Amino acid sequence: MTAPLLKIYKKMKWLPFGQWLFSKAVCRKAPYFASIKPAITHLEPGLCRATVPKRKAVFNHIGTIHAIAQCNLAELCAGVMVDATVPHKTHRWIPKGMTVQYLKKAETDIRAEAKIILPREWQDKEDLIVPVEVFDLHGTKVFHADINMYITQR
Repeated sequence: MTAPLLKIYKKMKWLPFGQWLFSKAVCRKAPYFASIKPAITHLEPGLCRATVPKRKAVFNHIGTIHAIAQCNLAELCAGVMVDATVPHKTHRWIPKGMTVQYLKKAETDIRAEAKIILPREWQDKEDLIVPVEVFDLHGTKVFHADINMYITQR
């Protein structure tokens, strides 16, 4: 059974400005993410990609994308991917924790990828570690997060 969020994405991605509208809708549901102006560029079970533009609102004191903006992008990407992947009729999820590594300065727009290996069996009371990689426009990895998603049966 396809998750509702994934169904909506599949319909909207073909519309003019569909991915932009989908990203806006996600941010309306989870307003905290709107501050980074993310664009979800790809979504399928086990994989989500999103971007954030380099702009003044996400700068730190040295003119690079600040740490929490990168954390927000990672959490958004992981959360959307998990929501599109976990069987929604039998399971639910919530972020439980995050460990991060700041590897390089994020001096350009950034893109994130959250990816897990499928197929898999979904358990009750399971910790799912979702790795998220963030790259700059040159393909350099600038950030890594491991986000612990707590999966339970409904």
